[in-house]
Amino acid sequence: MQILYEHVGVIGAGAMGRGIAQIAAQTGCTVYLFDNQPQAAVSALKTVHAQWERLHEKGKLTAEQLQLYKIHLQIADTLAALAPCSLVIEAIVERLDIKQALFAQFETVVSERAVLATNTSSLSVTAIAAGLKHPARFAGYHFFNPVPLMKVVEVIAGLKTDAAVCADLAQFAVQMGHTPVQAADTPGFIVNHAGRGFGTEALRVVGESVTDFATIDRILKDQVGFKLGPFELMDLTALDVSHPVMESIYHQYFEEPRYRPSVITAQRLAGGVLGKKVGEGFYRYVDGKAQVPPEPPVPDVADLPPVWVSPRAARRAELLQLLKNLGAKIETGPSPSPVALTLVAPLGFDVTTVAVVERLDPARTVGIDMLMDDATTRRRVLATNPATRRDMRNAAHALFARDGKPVSVIADSGGFVTQRVVATIVNIAADICQQGICSPADLETAVTLGLGYPKGPLSLGDLVGPTNLLEVLFNLQTVYGDPRYRPSPWLRRRGAIGLSLLHVES
Repeated sequence: MQILYEHVGVIGAGAMGRGIAQIAAQTGCTVYLFDNQPQAAVSALKTVHAQWERLHEKGKLTAEQLQLYKIHLQIADTLAALAPCSLVIEAIVERLDIKQALFAQFETVVSERAVLATNTSSLSVTAIAAGLKHPARFAGYHFFNPVPLMKVVEVIAGLKTDAAVCADLAQFAVQMGHTPVQAADTPGFIVNHAGRGFGTEALRVVGESVTDFATIDRILKDQVGFKLGPFELMDLTALDVSHPVMESIYHQYFEEPRYRPSVITAQRLAGGVLGKKVGEGFYRYVDGKAQVPPEPPVPDVADLPPVWVSPRAARRAELLQLLKNLGAKIETGPSPSPVALTLVAPLGFDVTTVAVVERLDPARTVGIDMLMDDATTRRRVLATNPATRRDMRNAAHALFARDGKPVSVIADSGGFVTQRVVATIVNIAADICQQGICSPADLETAVTLGLGYPKGPLSLGDLVGPTNLLEVLFNLQTVYGDPRYRPSPWLRRRGAIGLSLLHVES
């Protein structure tokens, strides 16, 4: 296979730059790595060599490959040494003025046919290229850290980028062993944009004192299948990275409520409570290990009351079957008896609202989240309202823990935890499609590879049902009065007619 670019320049020898240089050298092209601090380039070269040597020791590289890779990666002492390159990728500090100045200086070094690319994660590709004489050859080429392991790259066309440039960059990404996705030049591109719902909605749940960080992490891992909970993830990425991204995308979209940041992360950033790298974040870390508080024990309830299920409960048939499997005494009358535990399963509404609307005794009313299929989840989530009696709360907890499945009991919240977070993720993803930022297929690929979600957001929406998600969002908007929860037209139209979110109009 012929390598698309025989000579590639990489400017910036930090973690991103050296990662890009490593995978480019592995294709067989000659890579020139430049940093304005020469020692940084030397250190990066040693780091990459050490990684290749470890792969050789593990039998994943032959001796011949190891030698060739080392030959292919070279240090450039000056920017002028990059003159032979037909592709130059910049991976320096995220400052618009610095990037603009670099490319304005560098444009005259290479030939007019050379492709120039920026690895920016948050700045406008069009803005970086604004001062260039040949903006048509300039594009975004956004890799993720660590580059050799994160197998996706966003190829971003600026306003004046030639389509052939993006096509060639996508082909070269494949030659480097990565999966390219095409994105329009919008704040956050695909991955950072699609990721806005996970952390920001979880922060809103905490901000309402619904439950604590660890419980939210447990719920989203066990009910949805995320590898890390939102607070574990923010501790890993560190708030000095994640909070500025929240603010940047929010402000670039002119204060769009869907992307609203949280005062919680702003305060923690100001206080230096950044995450794992400093030993303290949403969790404390001892020897690099998070100190996670234990779960509350299951209450010991000798005699469980009978249970009455609201006729309006979501997945009522499945809930009744679950109660039978748990050995509950189920009441079947039109209303609960004076001693019955009353169960509701709202979508989007809070337990308080449902109890009032259905004229139920709030003291005996508990909610259960039935958005996800109980058979596929590893946790159940219950919610009380402000008037729920302690004995009824304990009875519900004990009942739903009878088969050994963990149970989390939270305070009242529109949409519990999973409904809120999943609906927000899917709604933002639907709006990405509505804006034409990328294709639904590229969105699914970018999110699963770039964020590690168990499913792409549109597939997740199809799993729980677009109609259910619409109900959650409409009801959340009623409960909170916040335009944050207004459904995207993409989701609203497909949900209204029962169409898959992955369906593309012909």
